[in-house]
Amino acid sequence: MTTTAANLADVPALSTAGLVVVRQGRLLLAYSRNKQAWYLPGGKVDAGETPEQALRREIEEELNLALRPERLRAWGHVTALAYGEVPPRRMEQDCFLYALGDDEKLQPRQEIAEVRFFDAQDYARESAQVSGVLQVMQMLRADGLM
Repeated sequence: MTTTAANLADVPALSTAGLVVVRQGRLLLAYSRNKQAWYLPGGKVDAGETPEQALRREIEEELNLALRPERLRAWGHVTALAYGEVPPRRMEQDCFLYALGDDEKLQPRQEIAEVRFFDAQDYARESAQVSGVLQVMQMLRADGLM
């Protein structure tokens, strides 16, 4: 059976948190060695964690960056089919805007190979398209941020 938007609600959920950093109309994405695709930085929410706690932990682990609370704010929510998950899972992602300072350096670690800023045209040229990222880009355009 192919999972579509019509039956997405029937797919088990995966709670995640994503970091949204925009500079000059471009969105920061992280390349996952495991999934071979560009994603929002962030990851799964563990039992007992809030989405913000999970985001702070994941960013520290994967990008060696301690997020500054005064630069972080809740922004939106995305529901999409989780890319590369077998069996299929529904990603429920709380997204947080972050004002990355010029003094903050991202150092990819663990499964993250690289980070880079993308506009919609850049991302469209990538071989793997992650539906959650496409939704975030649409939301950013609607908010005038991209």
